[in-house]
Amino acid sequence: QVHLVESGGGLVQAGGSLRLSCAASGSIFTIRTTGWYRQAPGKQRESVATITSGGITNYADSMKGRFTISRDNGLSTVYLQMNSLRPEDTGVYYCNAFAGGRPYWGQGTQVTVSS
Repeated sequence: QVHLVESGGGLVQAGGSLRLSCAASGSIFTIRTTGWYRQAPGKQRESVATITSGGITNYADSMKGRFTISRDNGLSTVYLQMNSLRPEDTGVYYCNAFAGGRPYWGQGTQVTVSS
């Protein structure tokens, strides 16, 4: 079992920055991939960025150059640094981990970007 807790969301003006954190607990040694997803109002949940246990990162095209996913050396916390935020980045951001053959989700953190 893996438990995920997100933090760091909030209200920011367009062009600003936020840093999200995802703290994992439980069987973190079984995590193969951790990622951030977001869901805007009325839209489907979409992938933002992922990082594998080997440190390989992947980003959605609209986030490349603006967002950076990283993790701490203990592999228990994954971060999402978000720069040059746009109003269309508004949504609930969820942390996801694939571990032990199944996905786990956090409760989400709200990010609101005002124009």
